[in-house]
Amino acid sequence: MKESTISDKIKKTLIKAGVIAIWLLLWQLTAVIVGSAFLFPPPLTVIKRLVELAGTPAFLKSCSFTLLRISAGCLLGIIAGTAMGIITAFSKPLGTFFSPALTVIKTTPVASFIILLLLWLSRTGVTVAVSCLLVAPILWANTSQGIHAADKGLIEMSRLYGFSRLKRFANIYVPAAMPSFSAGVTTAIGFAWKSGISAEVIATPESAIGTSIYRAKLGLEYTDLFAWTLAVIILSLLIEKTLVFLLKKFVFERGKRK
Repeated sequence: MKESTISDKIKKTLIKAGVIAIWLLLWQLTAVIVGSAFLFPPPLTVIKRLVELAGTPAFLKSCSFTLLRISAGCLLGIIAGTAMGIITAFSKPLGTFFSPALTVIKTTPVASFIILLLLWLSRTGVTVAVSCLLVAPILWANTSQGIHAADKGLIEMSRLYGFSRLKRFANIYVPAAMPSFSAGVTTAIGFAWKSGISAEVIATPESAIGTSIYRAKLGLEYTDLFAWTLAVIILSLLIEKTLVFLLKKFVFERGKRK
């Protein structure tokens, strides 16, 4: 069983590596067709520039501050969205009352939020707020759906056995909502990064990846633009994979043991 599992993991890793290699090859071919390293730099040029940037204090500072801002906004969004999901799942009147707000947040363009928030918040605060606003609806919907998916038979049984509301919530609703909640958190990270970087590009706070992208665009430094964008993708993937690992390790495995 163990050898089979290891073999499957190796196969998956090789397939992923092959897919990445194909996309890098397509990138290289596109660069050759464009015929201008200035307008469309090839992958090796971009990777080399990213390595050069990664060795500078400014790069590390920008990545650290961006990570801090977006993480703060993402965490606030998760807390707020989860709380609203729980509240509206157990109260239909409140669900009806807050549904227009959820619709507005979902349908309003990110750029509109950024420009409006710039009127009231600092440039740094805009990144946090926008990340929070984009994450909250996802957790709101996923948490509510997860709670509604709880086994009705178990709920009735818990009432017959005199479970308190808190005990019923902890033992029935939380396990039922956890898969949907975890999926929401994973999805939310991608949205938080996209919206957070967009906010930085428009708000241009000091020491930020988005600000560096904007300056690279202004200075027609397209290799830097590609390199910073690649940095965003790598950071986003690393954070997402780390979070998925932690959720599996400390949430799902513990749930199975219980």
